[in-house]
Amino acid sequence: MSKSRVFITLLFVLFVAGSSASAQEWTQWRGPSRDGSVSAKNAPAAWPESLKTSWRVEIGEGYSSPVVAAGRAYVHGRRDPEEIVMSVDLADGRIVWQQKYQANFQKNQYAVEMAKGPNSTPLIIGNRLFTLGVTGVLNAWDTATGKQLWTRDFSKSVDTSKLFCGTAASPLLVDGRLVVQVGSDIHGGQILGLNPATGATEWEWRGLGPGYASPVVIETGGQQQIVTMTEGSIVGVDSRNGKELWSVPFPDEWHENITTPLWTGSLLIVSGTRQGTHAYTLARTGGKWQATETWKNPDVAMYMSSPVFGDGLIYGHSSKKKGQFVAMDAKTGAVRWTTEGREGEHASLLLTPQHVVFLTNNADLIVAKRGVPSFTVERRYDVAEASTFAMPVLLGSNILVRDATGLMLLTAGK
Repeated sequence: MSKSRVFITLLFVLFVAGSSASAQEWTQWRGPSRDGSVSAKNAPAAWPESLKTSWRVEIGEGYSSPVVAAGRAYVHGRRDPEEIVMSVDLADGRIVWQQKYQANFQKNQYAVEMAKGPNSTPLIIGNRLFTLGVTGVLNAWDTATGKQLWTRDFSKSVDTSKLFCGTAASPLLVDGRLVVQVGSDIHGGQILGLNPATGATEWEWRGLGPGYASPVVIETGGQQQIVTMTEGSIVGVDSRNGKELWSVPFPDEWHENITTPLWTGSLLIVSGTRQGTHAYTLARTGGKWQATETWKNPDVAMYMSSPVFGDGLIYGHSSKKKGQFVAMDAKTGAVRWTTEGREGEHASLLLTPQHVVFLTNNADLIVAKRGVPSFTVERRYDVAEASTFAMPVLLGSNILVRDATGLMLLTAGK
């Protein structure tokens, strides 16, 4: 393909991507802003007394969250030894297209209770869907037809002798580039800026192997940077060229840095099950960027769950006391409220204009009021008969939920 044709294709992709983003469609991990926030358009006007299943379709196992655009849901699953990519009509649950490919994967012997993935949530850029499988195979698909447009295979860099669960970081769009984080604690890690039209590498960062967290993009001090977790650190790289701007240690004995970093606009929040929760300021001094710890709270330790920010508070799910919902002061790290415990191993969080929504791994969907001095539940629903580790998607009065092997659309009950 000529350079001019690639350029024209990329312009088209980015134009449509911009249109989708303005429509507040759920096209990536944790939503349009990649921070779990839900627009008023996508939040229910009022939460119903009950929910019912409108449709459910079998999609295979995995923890990858669904994404949504133009009336379709896209989901990445697994029927061992294959990974499956599906397009599902939101109106009736009809499978529009389905693709599958071989993805033989041997998990670490200490992680056999969990499914084999995929773990990474797909990304939609215009008329293209990007999936990153548990073995490190990156594919680009045509959203309309399911045609495979290109593939990159990073499986040789993924070693699970120490890494428990394979590739997990969800792809990201930055400055017109597709950004992926791959590798392992044996072979080291890469953050790559790729041309989304062709898959060609345009820049590369190399360093420690990845954790399981997904990269985010932030802007501070006139600098746009990609921030992510490795197996033992937090790093920030220049979004234009992949050059490392700063790095701070964040060690974990099992290399389980899973929580996606959260940017409040002035503080970077990171957490780990053995590290507790930390806040950092980012500043450039003498031409060099530095991350400086502002506060640390060892009593709030997020494991697989990523927090949300609103009302000056960090809302999250801590692994302490068999699972606690918690609200922390973003400026100081002080706990404003916490539940007693036993809320489950995991919870996916969403922040609507009026509520904090928790979906636990036990299929409890809890709608709590935000900006109040204590944990206050407005609605509670039992949404599935199997575990629910994936992020739900709010679609106005409807809710898209992935359970252990299926995808379902929930609507107001009667």
